[in-house]
Amino acid sequence: MDLSFMELVKTVILGIVEGLTEWLPISSTGHMILVDEFIKLDVSKSFMDMFLVVIQLGAILAVVVLNFDRLNPFSSHKSSIEKKETYQLWYKVIFACLPAAIIGLMFNKYMEEHFMTAPVVAFTLIFYGIMFIVVENYNKNRTPAVTDLNKLSYKTAFIIGLFQVLSLVPGTSRSGSTILGGILFGASRYVAAEFTFFLAIPVMFGASLLKIVKFGIHFSGAEMLILVIGMATAFVVSVISIKFLLRYIKNNDFKPFGYYRIVLGIIVIAYLLMVGDPTQG
Repeated sequence: MDLSFMELVKTVILGIVEGLTEWLPISSTGHMILVDEFIKLDVSKSFMDMFLVVIQLGAILAVVVLNFDRLNPFSSHKSSIEKKETYQLWYKVIFACLPAAIIGLMFNKYMEEHFMTAPVVAFTLIFYGIMFIVVENYNKNRTPAVTDLNKLSYKTAFIIGLFQVLSLVPGTSRSGSTILGGILFGASRYVAAEFTFFLAIPVMFGASLLKIVKFGIHFSGAEMLILVIGMATAFVVSVISIKFLLRYIKNNDFKPFGYYRIVLGIIVIAYLLMVGDPTQG
């Protein structure tokens, strides 16, 4: 492929979109599918399918870097109790990942063939936008039962993991579905968001590894450069997005994200009515 300056600019734009939408509950996959229609990289379809997943590694590295000490059970700064809590956090994360891992492996091909469409994205954007508003209204006068991540039970962690299965449908938002599940089952917004970030680590690493194996480790120099630039951009923007969201939810709810999803879903439907489904053809 001929790697021009414009191809690098497109890659940076896609990295920015990934970094912004991966952690905000507005669906990174949905946005990437839609943005790809207007900002097409000059690459093969198989590479693009892989790129849209592997670029998430940059986003997940932001979580690891920002929380390295907290996630590291071998830290010399931690007491034995703190190390035990770190191990337990990892056990809960792995336990919660099981539903999505099992169902994802079983139905990944089917989901890609039947659900990677703009109409599905539009529907899920609107549906879960409404759900955020409904859940926040329901949650308005409730006191969270869990305000400390270390107090999150294995049962609640597993339930949040079940909600993560919903995100296998494009447009749902992995962070959105798990945050909704956390809030509904007693976690504070902050705890639900924190656990969602950590839950993403094995999920994204696993999904990226599967995509790379499927594509094959035979990247050209241009393809490797696109991957590196995309992931690096997603990493930088993700650091900003994560810090913003954790500050935001201390004093605000998720309703604005719900309204945004609804408006975007309506815009997508209007576009579909005018030009048809851009993801088919």
